[in-house]
Amino acid sequence: MSRQETLAEEFEVLESIYPDELEKLEDDIIQISVAPEEQVPDEELRLLLRVEYPAEYPDVIPSLSIAASEGEMSAEEEETLMNRIKASAEESLGMAQTFSVVTTLIEGIAEVVTNRAERRRTQGSPVTPESFNAWRLKFNKERQAKKKAQDEEKMREMTNKEKEEFKKYASRLTGRQLFERNRDLATSDDTLAEEGAESVDISKFNREEAAEEEEEERLRFSDSD
Repeated sequence: MSRQETLAEEFEVLESIYPDELEKLEDDIIQISVAPEEQVPDEELRLLLRVEYPAEYPDVIPSLSIAASEGEMSAEEEETLMNRIKASAEESLGMAQTFSVVTTLIEGIAEVVTNRAERRRTQGSPVTPESFNAWRLKFNKERQAKKKAQDEEKMREMTNKEKEEFKKYASRLTGRQLFERNRDLATSDDTLAEEGAESVDISKFNREEAAEEEEEERLRFSDSD
């Protein structure tokens, strides 16, 4: 079988398997869009595999190259994938090699995105002033909602007098709130980051809040007496 007949037969098989992904650029050059069977959220990656068939094919491996069409690929990841698909082609010398190359590349991309997701899970996202502020706003809203629900639950069993006293106490600013409102005691997080200042030990304000909650309980029981 001549080289052209060999390529024509291989292209026919590839087109039946990858009807939407394969594009024939020239008689002996094709391009295939390759992605893992299941993408990992926030780590989507799709590559374009370019295959150029030399005159000696399939007794030698074709010229292979990959480039990201969706997502990004580091130089280290590209080198690893290229080594894998070249090794796969060499294992199929003397026969059609492209399907084996594509299958190996699909498996390789899947490993890349899975490893990325695992590193992100174990290392976490880097904290920036913007991400910290967004987290703090969300945390404070959730905390306030939880405290409101707890207060409402407490007040259900209180007398009217106890409720009035409780409302007065609840309207007082906590140590943390006073701290955050006093611009002379605290600068913005961005300024702290820029000046390299030491971070504030919030635990002492947690202790203040705990002490205030204990005082709240004491007042509640003293009024009921």
